[in-house]
Amino acid sequence: MAQINPSILSADFARLAQEAEAVRGSDWLHVDVMDNHFVPNLTLGVPIVESLARATDIPLDCHLMIEDPDRWAPQYVEAGAGSVTFHAEAAAAPVRLAREIRAKGARASMALKPATPIEPYEDLLPELDMLLIMTVEPGFGGQAFLDIMLPKIRRTRELISKHGLELWLQVDGGVSASTIERCAEAGADVFVAGSAVYGAQDPAEAVAKLRSLAEGATAAAGWACAH
Repeated sequence: MAQINPSILSADFARLAQEAEAVRGSDWLHVDVMDNHFVPNLTLGVPIVESLARATDIPLDCHLMIEDPDRWAPQYVEAGAGSVTFHAEAAAAPVRLAREIRAKGARASMALKPATPIEPYEDLLPELDMLLIMTVEPGFGGQAFLDIMLPKIRRTRELISKHGLELWLQVDGGVSASTIERCAEAGADVFVAGSAVYGAQDPAEAVAKLRSLAEGATAAAGWACAH
């Protein structure tokens, strides 16, 4: 089942509660946390996540593009996030961090930048609930989808299947009506969409359309038939 996670990075930050309501029917609300160190952009932090968690019943999927996630990630669980993603490139002790996130009651996820291969992290996969393949360089919304990430998505799906894991595979960056089917066919089942949702006249309708496209492509994909 395809999951659509609208990214509030593309929403109106002055109206976050209303913007969350505009995508009712979404599976998760994707919250991009950037610190202007790990990535060259600064967004929002724990207080906003706490406020957003109170304002919506859509679960929050927090993507931490920050340095020292080992220190900060647990605070996002405490703030109300249902899923917390840290970057492999930033975490000092990813297994320990994933276990701490899970112990606090959230889903643990790890993200990989485009240039970071999946293979060195194969043994860590059982410690995770989700793996995020970045399909743009993290830091800014509205970037063009990187087609060269499709083979990496396929290899990751093969590793998930090889180990028989119930691991969600998320993609983030340039996901739209023109790219989501390729991602789903390659093996992704959780899709972050920013401008494709919040740039639409009817964000909720855009979510439904993306879900339909993804589920159609998944149904025809070899990996789903074998799953």
